[in-house]
Amino acid sequence: MKKTTLRAVLLIFVMVPLGIIAQQLPQFTQYTMSRYVINPAYAGTENYFIGQTNYRSQWEGIRDAPRTYVLSVNGPIANQKMGIGGYMFVDITGPTRRNGFSLSYAYHLNLNESLKLSMAINAGLLQYSIDGTEILFADQSDDVFSNTQENSLFPDAGFSFYLYGSNYYFGASAPQLIQNQLDFENSIKNPTGRLVNHYFVTGGYEYELNSDIKLEPSFLLKYVDPLPVQYEFTLRGIYQDKLWLGGAYRRGTAIGLLIGYTLQDNLSIGYSYDILQSDIRNYSTGTHELMLSLKFNNKSGSNSE
Repeated sequence: MKKTTLRAVLLIFVMVPLGIIAQQLPQFTQYTMSRYVINPAYAGTENYFIGQTNYRSQWEGIRDAPRTYVLSVNGPIANQKMGIGGYMFVDITGPTRRNGFSLSYAYHLNLNESLKLSMAINAGLLQYSIDGTEILFADQSDDVFSNTQENSLFPDAGFSFYLYGSNYYFGASAPQLIQNQLDFENSIKNPTGRLVNHYFVTGGYEYELNSDIKLEPSFLLKYVDPLPVQYEFTLRGIYQDKLWLGGAYRRGTAIGLLIGYTLQDNLSIGYSYDILQSDIRNYSTGTHELMLSLKFNNKSGSNSE
C-alpha cells in the first residue's frame, strides 16, 4: 500500500470505522441478495444452504478508499426449525483494517400456516488495526500518530428477528451490542473511539406479474445514534427466476444499478454499480460490487413452506 498522508488519515477517521458517530459497518448495494450478513435470523429460512462471497470496491479513483470482502454460509437444520450460519470479513480503508468472524443460531416459529418468525443471536470476534508505518506526515514534528502497527481485539454480539412468508419478509437486526472501546494508546493521542449500536430494518415483497416475470421491491433502513435515519430502496425485475435487473436509491449518496444471473438453479452471480450523488463524486468514478453465491445440500424433502 502506498503511504497515506496525515490529512487523508484524518478524513478516514471521520468517515469510517474509527469515527465516533459515523456508520462503522460496511454497506452493500446488493443487500437483498445478502440478507444473512445484514440479518443473521435469515439463516434457515430457505430449504438449502447458501455459500456466498461479496466484494465491494468503494469510491473508485480515491487512494486508500474502502474495500470490503465477506465470505458467509448459512442454512437450515432440524427440519427447518432452526438455522445456523457464520461469516468472515475484511474491511480495509487506508492504514486501518477491520476484520473478524461471527457465528449465529436461529430458531423458527410457525405463527400460522403462511407466516413464520425467526429469532437469532450471533457472536464473534472483531479486530481493528492501524498501521502507522503507512502514514506519511505532512508535518514531521506532529506526534498525534506514532510509526507503529497496533491491533485491538474484542468480542461482539448481536440479536435479530425475521418475519417471512412465501413471497415477503420483514426483519430487524442489532449488531455491535457490546460497545467496546477502541484502544490505540500507542498510535493515537488520547483515543476516544468507541463502537456504537447499529440498527438495521429490512423488508421486501415478490410480486408475480406472469409466469415469467416477477417484481421485487425492497428497502433497508439504518440508524446509528445520533445520525438521522438512512434509507435505501431497491426494485428488481426477475425473469424466469434466472436473470434480474434492478435499480436502487440510497438517500443523498448514490443511485445503484444491479444485474445478475443464476446458472443451473444453484450458482448465482450479481454485479452492482453505484452512481455517486454526494460531493465525493468530484473525486470518484463510482462504486463497484460483486456477489457470487452457491446453493447446496438442498432439503426440499423436509417440512418446508
